[in-house]
Amino acid sequence: MALFSWFKKKTESNPEERTQTKQALGATRENLWGKMTRALTGKRSIDADFLEELESILVGADLGVDTAVSLIEQLEEQVKSQGYLTTEELKSWMVQRMQSLIPDIPEHVAPDFSLNGGVKPYVVLVVGVNGVGKTTTIGKMAHRYVQEGKKVVLGAADTFRAAAVDQLGIWKERTGAEIVSMGMGADPASVAFETLKQGQEMGADVIIVDTAGRLHNKVGLMNELGKIKRVMQKFQPDAPHEVVLVIDATTGQNAFEQARQFAAATQVNALAVTKLDGTAKGGVLIGVSHEFQMPVKYVGLGEGAEDLRLFDKQAFVESIFES
Repeated sequence: MALFSWFKKKTESNPEERTQTKQALGATRENLWGKMTRALTGKRSIDADFLEELESILVGADLGVDTAVSLIEQLEEQVKSQGYLTTEELKSWMVQRMQSLIPDIPEHVAPDFSLNGGVKPYVVLVVGVNGVGKTTTIGKMAHRYVQEGKKVVLGAADTFRAAAVDQLGIWKERTGAEIVSMGMGADPASVAFETLKQGQEMGADVIIVDTAGRLHNKVGLMNELGKIKRVMQKFQPDAPHEVVLVIDATTGQNAFEQARQFAAATQVNALAVTKLDGTAKGGVLIGVSHEFQMPVKYVGLGEGAEDLRLFDKQAFVESIFES
């Protein structure tokens, strides 16, 4: 199938969503901007001591060393060329720079749940380790697509864990999505192939395939992701259109190693960052996205199905620095 172009739609949070984002990021805001403002208290210039403390704050907020160093180097250049920044100027500078660190989703990834002008069926492969909220995220994605009037088929290719199939079955009942399952112990690649086959026969708009919550240090299981992708492409050459890596914001630095291993195993083109509400480690979203050039598409801001939101990087970053 030839490459396609999506109808362009700028994703902007409405006022209610922006308020929820700000509330969800309260602990992250205190861990980052709160500490930065206290470090600036009583200072008349951005000196070496402040920059050293700022680097520690950025790393402590789980942006990662590479991203923290990049920001510090850019800030040093800014100070050299423009002079001292006031607190408000530093805030504005940080907001702008942090937004620029997060890549935009690529052309071939659907920008929202409407799928306007897109391919049919739109195939999503979801990966991630156990415990990050992967299967729950799939259920919430299905809910959002069904709300848009789309026919959704779920593939239960996590055949190592009975609970995963049961969870998808619950979301099937909640959303009205269809499910393809071949039972425990079945070959995951075969399940993925059968899901695409049955999905096309059923006239699916969206096919979402779950995978085992594989430990990122298990080479055999990681290689299996490549096999699933190759088998999918035998049936639908441009599939999967979206490869979503689900990471849990509360895991902080562990998310970097997970992203590194999954990036080596498959071409991730969309991040879903869960459990952002209440954690002080929301900076991991910026760090992982920047370091591995993985665009963020979804954020989890609560337990409800509606709390899986399309990512708005302007609203996200501004919420971290709002008073």
